[in-house]
Amino acid sequence: METTEPAPIVRVATRGDVAEVVDLYRRLAREQSALRPLWEYADGFNEPVAESVESIIAADDRTLYVAEESGAVVGFLEAIVERLLDQGEGESVGVVRMIYTLEGVRGVGIGDAMLAHALAVFRGQGIKLFDARVSPGHRSAKNFFEAHGFKARLIVMHSVDEGGLTT
Repeated sequence: METTEPAPIVRVATRGDVAEVVDLYRRLAREQSALRPLWEYADGFNEPVAESVESIIAADDRTLYVAEESGAVVGFLEAIVERLLDQGEGESVGVVRMIYTLEGVRGVGIGDAMLAHALAVFRGQGIKLFDARVSPGHRSAKNFFEAHGFKARLIVMHSVDEGGLTT
């Protein structure tokens, strides 16, 4: 008889999840900073991270989801809604600003479940356009989103003058 793993539970984060999300975020920051040192200063959460996570949980304009497997929080996804320019006829873009799955449980559908959940919520709000932010050089993240129908629409170029923040 074949057994299957239960599907991960994806839900909106609560204040009780802050410590676990902070731990996961720190892991994400190490991973991203190895690819692009400026990530933690330009694209991550503001310090102190716990306060940023609490602020996101309380916000009306963004949502923090967590994924649980066997009762443990093993991933998170931050989703925001951005309005197009005035000429965009009132349309909005659902943005996956950040997604992270604990390294030991990657490749088993947790990221898929979080993304599917966030996209379903966006669609329920009438949103038909979706973006996902991926760091250059993060091939697995790029492949993940491409497997879900995403493709590049914008590349941000960056330069640092002597003495600029590079750590």
